Amino acid sequence: MAEAERIIGTPDIPETAGDEPERSGSVSDGAADAGEGGDRPKGRRKIAVLFAVAAFAYACDLVSKMIVVAKLEHHDAIDVLGDWLRFTAIRNAGAAFGFGEAFTIIFTCIAAAVIVVIARLARKLYSLPWAIALGLLLGGALGNLTDRIFRAPGVFEGAVVDFIAPKGFAVFNLADSAIVCGGILIVLLSFRGLDPDGTVHKD
Repeated sequence: MAEAERIIGTPDIPETAGDEPERSGSVSDGAADAGEGGDRPKGRRKIAVLFAVAAFAYACDLVSKMIVVAKLEHHDAIDVLGDWLRFTAIRNAGAAFGFGEAFTIIFTCIAAAVIVVIARLARKLYSLPWAIALGLLLGGALGNLTDRIFRAPGVFEGAVVDFIAPKGFAVFNLADSAIVCGGILIVLLSFRGLDPDGTVHKD
C-alpha cells in the first residue's frame, strides 16, 4: 500500500519543476527593475548638474549686478581693454542686447515660460551636455527674470542691468551670456543628433 501511495504521489514532482519558470521570471523582472533603478540615479545626477550649473550662472549674474549697481551706476565707464571692452552700467527694458524695449512684459512671460519648459524637460534628462546647456539657459533666464520682477519701474516691467560693453556691440550682462552659450550648445547637440534623454540619432 505504501508502495502504491508512493507511485501515485509522483505526479507532484512535475508541478514543482513547473514552478521553476515562474521563479526565474520573477528574478528576471527583479533584474529589470534593478536596471531601471540604476537609470534613475543617473537621471538624478544629470538633474543635479543642471541645477548646479543654473545656480552658478544665476549667482554670478546676481552678484555682478549688485556690484555694478553699487559701484558703477551713475559713474564713468571703466576701460577693461582700452576701447575694445568697457564696463558701463545701463538699464535695459528690452530683451538680450537691448532689443525690443517696448515689449518688456512679453519678454518677462517668455523667460517664465522657458523656466517652466526646462523644469518639465529635466524629468527626462539623461545627457550631461544637455544638462549643462539647460542649466545655462535656466540660470540666465532666472537672472534676467529677477530684474524684471524686482527692479524699477515695476513688477514684471523692471529694467535689466547690463554692463558689459564690447566695442561696436550692444551692452549685455552675464545672464545674456549664459543664455547665448546655452543656446549655442543646444544647437550643436541637435546637429550631432543627441537628445536630452541620451539617445543619438544617426541620420
